[in-house]
Amino acid sequence: MPRRYDPERRQRIIDAAIRVAEERGIGALSHRVVAAEADVPLGSTTYHFASLDDLLVAALRQVCGEPGTSVESWTEYLERDAPLADRIADLLQAYMDDSRRGRVRMEYELYLAALRRPALRPVAEEWLDGTLEVLARYTDDLGTARTLGALIDGLLLQVLLTDRPFDREEVRAELARVVPAER
Repeated sequence: MPRRYDPERRQRIIDAAIRVAEERGIGALSHRVVAAEADVPLGSTTYHFASLDDLLVAALRQVCGEPGTSVESWTEYLERDAPLADRIADLLQAYMDDSRRGRVRMEYELYLAALRRPALRPVAEEWLDGTLEVLARYTDDLGTARTLGALIDGLLLQVLLTDRPFDREEVRAELARVVPAER
């Protein structure tokens, strides 16, 4: 039987892995589960991704580059004419929209998985470096950008862990503690 040409198969596998991770967590990922979700033969997942880490790296790279997720897309909010704490609060409010919470949870799960999965570390480092680069454009120094990035991660993780609604004013007040008022 001739081999079927399917140029979109690799992408469907990545998309399926992202859906599984978003809905059930990365602990639920396996080649078999992803193959079923992508509706491809099991051998296709191992052909395109020799290990689960290879698949996770591809998923993390895609998630980090999607519109609305990529750090560069933050400039839509950060270029506005308002104090920096307000601009970042607006960005985070849009990012944490109820319809996106599952995606944000999965993004952090993939990001934190880099602690135990060395293959994910370069992608996580690229995300951190990109975050610092963008935030540094709007702060006076890299130290402030680093503090701001850590605060953003902490605030978002707290909202996700407690399943509380996102409180823009509370987040804005916390950001204002770090960001100079004139920004």
